[in-house]
Amino acid sequence: MATVTAFEDVRVFTGEGLTAPRTVHLRGAEIASADGGTPDQVVDCSGKVLLPGLIDAHIHVLGRSDLETLAHWGVTTGLDMAAWPRSLVAEMRAQKGVTQILSATTPAVGRGGNHAKMPGFPADGIVTDPQEARAFVERRVADGADYIKIVTEAAPPAGMDQESVDAVVAAAHEHGLLVVAHSITTGAFHVAVEAGVDISTHTPVDAVLDEATVQRMLAEGMICSPTLTMMRGIASVRAAAGLRYEHARDTVTRFHRAGIRILVGTDANSAQGVPFAPRHGESLHDELENLVEAGLTPVEVLRAATSLTAETFGLKDRGEIQPGKRADLLLVDGDPTRDISATRDIAGVWIAGERVR
Repeated sequence: MATVTAFEDVRVFTGEGLTAPRTVHLRGAEIASADGGTPDQVVDCSGKVLLPGLIDAHIHVLGRSDLETLAHWGVTTGLDMAAWPRSLVAEMRAQKGVTQILSATTPAVGRGGNHAKMPGFPADGIVTDPQEARAFVERRVADGADYIKIVTEAAPPAGMDQESVDAVVAAAHEHGLLVVAHSITTGAFHVAVEAGVDISTHTPVDAVLDEATVQRMLAEGMICSPTLTMMRGIASVRAAAGLRYEHARDTVTRFHRAGIRILVGTDANSAQGVPFAPRHGESLHDELENLVEAGLTPVEVLRAATSLTAETFGLKDRGEIQPGKRADLLLVDGDPTRDISATRDIAGVWIAGERVR
């Protein structure tokens, strides 16, 4: 028989604000209805706020310890944006009691770009022409990729040409897969927008994105996961190259004013030798604060880290505190709808109904 847990006297984040204090029941791995039955255990939540488990829309994991750290900080779902080999992805997906991941598996990159030069990067991720682009997507489908990741960099020989990027997007859409494009310069954004990608990850650090491109993104329903935490780090280590964090932040402000959907992602990773490595879990709370600084309200930011990301990636079983949804929950002291930093004051985390110890 499934264990029934009752969260008593807790205010609940609805996506629009907080409820009055109430009781929330869990039955096993799911959120139960109001008459959830006699509880086996009771959590006294007086003065506390219950949020859906946070979703990081851009991570990279190398082992269970990364997933444990994410869970410790209330990130109950992570969208991995590049992982290989297939065996690692399968191992990470199978982990229990920690953050659950989805994965793009191997990303598509140009032959001469920085990503292609990473030690151990799979040769089958290098795309040189439209025919190879379609073959790349077929390989990712065979790998069980949850979405397709492409890296838009400079023109060949560093990055893919426009026709190849277009072909990746077209082939992915034929398989019903979303396409996420890594774009950290305005030129890379233009390539991604021209190709019709679904989501841009990162924001440009060379200049603020022009209004015409922003309006085209809005018209085409393009979404952005800005990863301002990573952009701040990249700009700090490459300031001599003219890269500025303010460009990324002000681009997000422009996106927000235009009405472009913004998701919360960090690019958290534990890789060796990368220019900057946001810390798993903790960096998501940094990102919440960065987005508020860029002009989003705390409520908008919380929604972007929960229900909006779940909706965007088709995760219908999470992102909201509603009966029948997966019991991924974050209990905090304070009111994060007024002070976003309250998400750091963690009183408890539950994944599929089990408390994270």
